[in-house]
Amino acid sequence: MKSNIIKYIFIAIVIGLVIYSAYIIYGNKEEPENKVETVKTEQEPEVITNIRIPVVNFDTINPILSKNQNIQDISRLVYEPLLNIDENYKIQLCLASEWSKTTTTSYVIKLKNNVKWQDGNMLTAKDVQFTIDKLKDANVNSIYAYNVQHVISVEVIDDNTIRINLDKEIPFFEYNLTFPIMSYRYFENEDFINTTRNSTPVGTGRFKVTLENDNIVLKQNQNWWNNQNETTKLTQIYIVKYNNMGEVYNAFKIGNIDLFTTSSLEIENYIGTIGYNTKEYMGRELDFIAFNCNSNVLSNKEVRQAISYAIDKQNIVSAIYSGKYYTCNFPFEYGNYLYGDNKVSYEYNIENARKILQDNGWTYNKKTWQKTKDYKTIRLRLNLVVNSSNEKRVQVAENIKASLENLGITVNIIKANDSQYKKYLENKNYDMILTGIYTPYSPDLTTYFGENNLANFNNQEANNIIKEVNNITDEKLLKEKYNQLINIYKEEMPYIYLYTNRKTLVYSLKLLGEITPNNYNIFYNIGSWYRQ
Repeated sequence: MKSNIIKYIFIAIVIGLVIYSAYIIYGNKEEPENKVETVKTEQEPEVITNIRIPVVNFDTINPILSKNQNIQDISRLVYEPLLNIDENYKIQLCLASEWSKTTTTSYVIKLKNNVKWQDGNMLTAKDVQFTIDKLKDANVNSIYAYNVQHVISVEVIDDNTIRINLDKEIPFFEYNLTFPIMSYRYFENEDFINTTRNSTPVGTGRFKVTLENDNIVLKQNQNWWNNQNETTKLTQIYIVKYNNMGEVYNAFKIGNIDLFTTSSLEIENYIGTIGYNTKEYMGRELDFIAFNCNSNVLSNKEVRQAISYAIDKQNIVSAIYSGKYYTCNFPFEYGNYLYGDNKVSYEYNIENARKILQDNGWTYNKKTWQKTKDYKTIRLRLNLVVNSSNEKRVQVAENIKASLENLGITVNIIKANDSQYKKYLENKNYDMILTGIYTPYSPDLTTYFGENNLANFNNQEANNIIKEVNNITDEKLLKEKYNQLINIYKEEMPYIYLYTNRKTLVYSLKLLGEITPNNYNIFYNIGSWYRQ
């Protein structure tokens, strides 16, 4: 009997194990309704709504008084002009609602009627008159004095309208109206140069100047007149003062500032090559060769064309500027909207140069090109003037000499001292001169094609175009006229444009947004900027 009980117990245990195993294998696989799965997610990066900008050798935050390029860049965030310049160097309205050239020497400007200064006062025409008066004041000695040097009077027509009168017609004078407007009421009865109000002058712009423990902080202007059209993510911009660029480089490397601009050709030597972003853009320092088109030899456009093909611009930039400059074929290559699809391109091609000379009746004999004219033998022997105090340009002149002599053109370099060089430019008594210009923001090309130009170039069609474009505001027509001028240049080649300097905006990997600097303004689209 006892053995039967043990047997039954054993059978029950076996059955229980079988049932349990079946449950484990075939049982309900659905998760309990009350079970919650935990999913790990990456934490969203923190959005930081301030940035830190360096200023080297700070003088004053007043943009009319400051001689500091860093301040001029920053001032565009606080103070605004009548007219602005966009990323393509096209003029656009800012504080002005409209402008008109009423005569060759008179401009009427209407102000927006909803603009307030950051102290609550309304912008008026008197503020514009006050600003121009200060710019013309020799004691103020503003960097913007050049913009108004031909202004002889400013008439206040009403609170929102002014007339600006010039002493002569200035091509594209509207591009001069890009200086910051200052508040008349804020500085009324104050010594403009020495007043303590210069520590926090009011503007009309996106940010306003404040002081925190003697440190300058730009804070978002909640009452900015253009807030309804543009958002601003940044709430504050800290202005950090440094004594030299070495301090700026060190501060950037350890993360104490977020961006800086430089023209240095060796920036990698100071901050390394990784861990940051850059945006490069053309500067305004343009070097070029001016031919004397009245010269016995260089009056021949085919010779000028051949020389253009014989000069290796890329080699010049690589050998002398470590590849850190841009080659340039026309003044508008810095980004001007008028330089469209009709590009100038005289790439280095020694065979093209030889063919042009041969087709024009020149023969290559005894390592030089010669031609008989009026029973006289003319040889391609040219003088090239360069300023001896500019070491880089002297090196460029030597490079050009080697290139032209490789073609078979003998070149004598005249290394003139400063006073001699100035006389060469004034008298234009050279075959060729290596020179440079600080390219204006406006599309004015009178330096190259107008009266008394550096190349003694006289082309009636070009002369007419230069006069016509001064009074054209229609963009399509303006492009057509400049397209015609570019075609004349490509055919005649009175100049050889060589290269222009390169500028770089260096910024932290943590600085995000649409960053599109050019030489006029590094803060385009700053409304989208933020840090992580």
